[in-house]
Amino acid sequence: MLNWLIDRYESLLVFFETGGDVLIAIFFVTFVMWVMIIERMLYLKLLFPKEAAEALGQWQSRTDKSSWHAKQIRRELISVIKQKLTQSLPMIKAFIALCPLLGLLGTVTGMIEVFDVMAIAGSGNPRAMASGVSRATVPTMAGMVAALSGLYFGARLTRVAEKESRRFEDQLG
Repeated sequence: MLNWLIDRYESLLVFFETGGDVLIAIFFVTFVMWVMIIERMLYLKLLFPKEAAEALGQWQSRTDKSSWHAKQIRRELISVIKQKLTQSLPMIKAFIALCPLLGLLGTVTGMIEVFDVMAIAGSGNPRAMASGVSRATVPTMAGMVAALSGLYFGARLTRVAEKESRRFEDQLG
């Protein structure tokens, strides 16, 4: 078991070395994005039902539901629930958009490395250029994979937040 973990760790180090420094930034952004996605999923499953029930109970305990003041309280309850539901979603979407851009940054830095090698060693040395080409392609691939991994869940979280918001508004009447 320990040898397997050591092998995986070494493979990961080789992957990061192959992709260059931009790959570390992609990994960090992806990690933060997934922490935020998991937090939102846990919130929707565990905390939101309780908060919605409390807000609904607060509204239903009111005797006056038709005055201007009551309508403002209703609007506030809806607004607070919507804000809690959509919290972190813009940041998740920003991270999803940032991943491919970081991949493109890796492409540019890798191609600069290829051009540096070509300037020093000439274009007849493909082995010397291979390292730069891998530094150009690996971050692009990693950025796209990271963005695609978050894209589905980001869209799903947005749909669920909108659906729950509408449902809560309907429950208030």
